[in-house]
Amino acid sequence: MAAMTLIAIAGVFVGEPAFECDWSVISAADVAWLITATIFVLMMTPGLSFFYGGMVGAKNVISTMLQSFIAMGLISVLWVVIGFSLCFGDDIGGVIGNPLTFPMFHNVGGAVYTTPAGNILGGATIPLALFALFQMKFAIITPSLITGSFAERVRFSAYMFFMMFFFFMIYCPLAHMTWHPEGLFCRWGVIDFAGGIVVHASSGVAALAGAIYLGRRKAETRRSEPANIPFVLLGAALLWLGWFGFNAGSSLHADGQAVKAFLNTNTASATAMMTWIFFDCLRGRKPSAMGAAVGCVVGLVAITPSAGYVSVGQSIFIAFIITLICNIAVYWRSRSSIDDALDVFPTHGTGGIFGTVLTGIFIQEGLIAGTWDGFVIFLYHLLAIVIVFVYTFGMSWLGYTLIDKLIPMRVSVYSEKVGLDYSQHDEHYGLAHVGEREIAEYEEHIREKEKNT
Repeated sequence: MAAMTLIAIAGVFVGEPAFECDWSVISAADVAWLITATIFVLMMTPGLSFFYGGMVGAKNVISTMLQSFIAMGLISVLWVVIGFSLCFGDDIGGVIGNPLTFPMFHNVGGAVYTTPAGNILGGATIPLALFALFQMKFAIITPSLITGSFAERVRFSAYMFFMMFFFFMIYCPLAHMTWHPEGLFCRWGVIDFAGGIVVHASSGVAALAGAIYLGRRKAETRRSEPANIPFVLLGAALLWLGWFGFNAGSSLHADGQAVKAFLNTNTASATAMMTWIFFDCLRGRKPSAMGAAVGCVVGLVAITPSAGYVSVGQSIFIAFIITLICNIAVYWRSRSSIDDALDVFPTHGTGGIFGTVLTGIFIQEGLIAGTWDGFVIFLYHLLAIVIVFVYTFGMSWLGYTLIDKLIPMRVSVYSEKVGLDYSQHDEHYGLAHVGEREIAEYEEHIREKEKNT
């Protein structure tokens, strides 16, 4: 609250940038498409909340959905204050942006911005403010993806702190290195069209670290049935729809590349859905709504880093291969001691990592070119993945450790028993699933705690 107060007061003294622009440079078609794409990408975060919320037990639906939904508030504020500067401010060493470039969106208006090195930031035909808003939606959904790994056992206040830590220490450097024209990965020729590295690999690896650090849920929580499978289907549908803005919008123009990304996105998602269902049937399982929903999302993740560069046939191959890998990864995870509750790493992390590998193979400048330069580009993609994995896992573990000392990351046994909806938020979804005896035990626990303090 103190931070929000300071930000609000500082906002009074920040001058508004000019939103007038040179329409001989700015394209009305590009502006209209990017505004639409930005709306689509923001819709993905509520979609994710339904996707995750329907998968958990009835005692944790609201808390799980809120963990995604709250990012739209927290990250939006941080992005305006300093996040955009850290991601896309003037380059510092190829790894981070200068925080003084766009503080409080200073100079983020209707003009096109050129970096000191002479590179155009964002699209040359859209206002900088629109590019900043589009990128904001990517920053919002990335920490939201992590929540599925430690669902049903994380303290909400501690999660808020980790979300800020992840945003500043992991997301901002990776976004700058990958998407800023002077970033380290960008200079290497690494292609991440819409977030295979920045969004999915980073969130998946952070999720893996969180699942290991927080430990397994109690047995009774792990055995709970999904609260609402129609929620999962609704969430998957919203994600699929929003992903058209996610991928096709990353062209930053209303052009052929946007259309190609749009086509590849839909084709990959459809391919992955059918592959997941058929592969489940080959392994002796029945076709399920959960499998269809997870499969289509895996396809969306798989095509994200290469959507604007590969052919539609290659998008089918990429989705097919990565879906098989992710399906097996989910199976292996279920047999391990790692309690990644909603399989964030086996789907998003694994999909983002292998999607980047295949991007290094199939882009025209990559391994498929059959040249030495193409081989080097492919190796740079592999090196980027290694750096992202090691850095993200190490920094995430550090973040969990530091925050755990400040605020315990994991809820108490009592809180987990009655569910996070009740213990963290005093709200209920499907209260009939929570026994009155458990509620009475929790209330008694609270009274004892208040008496002792």
